[in-house]
Amino acid sequence: MKEALQNIQRTADELIAKATDAAAVDELRVRFLGKKGELTAILKQMGKLSAEERPVIGALANEVREAITADITRRTKELEDAALQARLAGEEIDVTLPGSMPAVGKRHPFEQVLNELKEIFLGMGFDIVAGPEVELDHYNFEMLNMPKSHPARDTQDTFYFTENVLLRTQTSPMQIRTMEKQQPPIRIICPGRVYRSDAVDATHSPIFHQCEGLVVDKGITFSDLKGTLELFIKKLYGEDTRVRFRPHHFPYTEPSAEMDMSCFKCGGKGCSMCKGEGWIEILGCGMVHPKVLENCGIDPEVYSGFAFGVGLERIAMMRYGIDDMRLLYENDLRFLNQF
Repeated sequence: MKEALQNIQRTADELIAKATDAAAVDELRVRFLGKKGELTAILKQMGKLSAEERPVIGALANEVREAITADITRRTKELEDAALQARLAGEEIDVTLPGSMPAVGKRHPFEQVLNELKEIFLGMGFDIVAGPEVELDHYNFEMLNMPKSHPARDTQDTFYFTENVLLRTQTSPMQIRTMEKQQPPIRIICPGRVYRSDAVDATHSPIFHQCEGLVVDKGITFSDLKGTLELFIKKLYGEDTRVRFRPHHFPYTEPSAEMDMSCFKCGGKGCSMCKGEGWIEILGCGMVHPKVLENCGIDPEVYSGFAFGVGLERIAMMRYGIDDMRLLYENDLRFLNQF
């Protein structure tokens, strides 16, 4: 039995020294030290030994176990160190190589147009105001000369939370809030997100953006409105752009108008973009209704003003020749990287 233990140790030493990976070392551990291992099988025969031989063979068996365990530990450490050195050599960084530039983002085409619009109106002396998107019916409709019975409410397709709380359908409520807090002169634009219950298609979305403007002061006339908007359009689309005004109706302005611009694609000759008319509708506008001024505590006998509202998606689509509004919101980098 003594010779068998010595043979086990000798064989284990040789095999463990030749093991090339951690899995092989673990297989040898099970072979020699496991519950069904070779050393365990020898120890199960201890009952056959005499009382004088048992202590001697037991001590030798422990020595063999400790020696094999030490070999396994040592070889495992050697293999781990070798793997680490190989990994470090493989992952070595040459600091003299040129670095890889990270991808740099850019402004969304919608954001580009919005910033340009802000710069134009800031240059004309306007202030920028913002307000809540969850609005009161009082500010969104009633103060704008649209009581609950007004038919214009039926065309708004409004998202209501309660009878008096809703998602704003326009940024006009900020005009009202500004006039309540501030006496003329007032010169503001109100860009922001608005909501209407529209089906999603190439030109409609339940969520879109508007920029409305308001000027209130003594002696403001329709000529001021016309000059301001014409300057705005020329700054945005070029000095050769022409505008025209068509009579319209809005409850909060009187007189009211729709403003068209000459088609930027064909120059007014007629094409698919303008449906052969040479003109493209761009925004609605008008002189602030006296009733709206009265609602805000401003004397319409002393002050007058004008207001306008333009869809920002519409401006972006026309500016960049985009024919489907949904492209602005799909976050497809193949599309966005073109701008």
